[in-house]
Amino acid sequence: MNWERRARDLERLYRVGVALSAEQDRDRLVERILLEAKDLTRADGGTVYLATEERPDGGRADRGSEPTHLRFAMLRNDTLGIAQGGTTGVAITLAPVPLFDVQGRANHKNVASHCATTKRSVNVANAYTEPGFDFSGTKAFDEQTGYRSQSFLTIPMVSAEGRVFGVLQLINARDEAGAVVPFDARQQEIVEALASQAAIALDNQQLLAGQKALLEAFIQLIANAIDAKSPYTGGHCTRVPIITEMLARAACDADVGPFKEFQLSPDEWYELRIASWLHDCGKVVTPIHVMDKATKLETIHDRIESVRLRFQVRRMELELACARDGGDPAAVDAQLRALDDDLAFVAHANVGGEFLSPEKQARIRAIGATPVTIGGQATTLLTADEVKNLCVSRGTLNDDERVVINGHMVQTILMLEALPFPRNLRRVPEIAGGHHEKMDGTGYPCGLWAGDMSLPARMMAIADVFEALTARDRPYKSAKTLSETMKIMSFMKRDNHLDPQLFDLFVTSGIYRTYAEQYLPPELVDTVDEAALLAVQPRPHDPPPADVRGGRRRGFLPEYQRLVR
Repeated sequence: MNWERRARDLERLYRVGVALSAEQDRDRLVERILLEAKDLTRADGGTVYLATEERPDGGRADRGSEPTHLRFAMLRNDTLGIAQGGTTGVAITLAPVPLFDVQGRANHKNVASHCATTKRSVNVANAYTEPGFDFSGTKAFDEQTGYRSQSFLTIPMVSAEGRVFGVLQLINARDEAGAVVPFDARQQEIVEALASQAAIALDNQQLLAGQKALLEAFIQLIANAIDAKSPYTGGHCTRVPIITEMLARAACDADVGPFKEFQLSPDEWYELRIASWLHDCGKVVTPIHVMDKATKLETIHDRIESVRLRFQVRRMELELACARDGGDPAAVDAQLRALDDDLAFVAHANVGGEFLSPEKQARIRAIGATPVTIGGQATTLLTADEVKNLCVSRGTLNDDERVVINGHMVQTILMLEALPFPRNLRRVPEIAGGHHEKMDGTGYPCGLWAGDMSLPARMMAIADVFEALTARDRPYKSAKTLSETMKIMSFMKRDNHLDPQLFDLFVTSGIYRTYAEQYLPPELVDTVDEAALLAVQPRPHDPPPADVRGGRRRGFLPEYQRLVR
């Protein structure tokens, strides 16, 4: 009979060990450890203590130091109906047990701390007659509750390397009739085996949690470095994840409409968070003079000063020619006023704050062709490169520079695809690399269509646009008010640049206003006509054939191929 019982115990230990190794949630793991131990020994109650480096005052010991306390992680007592810690949602308010006294000596008065510091089990038949440990707290508890804490089995959870992860303590073993009895040798043996399995599971969890924390810290370090690289985009990499997760949460919470079936698992939430933080990691290779190009003539410095110098030389030429040749002063004055007007026009065009019409571009080219002699060398008021940059119709970037700045998405995708992401993070490159794609296939760097993009990628596209429009730190534009921002985004909905259903959710959920009230200055948070935004309908468009779409998924658009190294 004993062999049959031992076989059953071993079989159960095996099943429990498999379950513990598969459990990823620490609270459920701790609860499983205690409940299985109680059931195996028919114990009336029990406690799981976890070793911690945290001090009672909320501080933390030096990095890499040994545990200093045992904190209560799970507390159960069937007779008293007590269930605290673990997944119960009921906090344990008991103070942690110190492992050492103020002189640094091991605390052998408390049975749990004794087990942790000696790494040995303690089996107490009767706490009221046990001379070796201080059970005064237990007796005071009994006096208050009318309970009788008698038999104790306290076992350290120690890894194969000898690291103590915590202590498992069981109280009041019961026989088949329900009477309280001491824990026998067989029960101690089986609980020690369970505690060993628990230590392995806790060790694996800590290792995985440590790797996860390191990965997240490294990713945030990269994001912060990108933001710090440019004073004009500081905070973008940290704000986009906030908006993206808010929109994803709204989709998960939707109980009607197109997203009522949408949900993200814990792994998918983690995947989205990592992708959000890394969505602009390719900017680490973007030249700073392109990323921060505040004016059309800016490279390492703003070349408008060189242009002003040439205009000054041209002014001197006109004045000298008039003095030397006896020209008409009135005519020269008219030429000088025209020259000053041209310089003012060029300086205004250099800012790039408004659309430059073809007529104005033609005037730039005409001004640029005006001859001037500097240092005995014949030249023109504007170089060919200056004319090219000043003729940019919108913004400050010329076509080549726009490819370079847009190319940060190529680098983002290449960098992320080169990383050995585990299976639960396999979509990070796709999610992070898709926030500049558009629903109609006119985005970059791949020109994907909506059906070829995941919902998280489309969510991030909305977050990226919203943050960029409301940001106050861009050199090439001023921050838009909330109503201006949402109106522009509604045009992007109409033109199939943003997912129309997600944009409508962005509006109806109130995410845009919640974010604005927390992160934008009051002067930008104005009234938004939500009905008008929702009334905008996307223009009809048909996706191309499957072979065309498939080609886009397999590579970058031709203009970005040259950026692939």
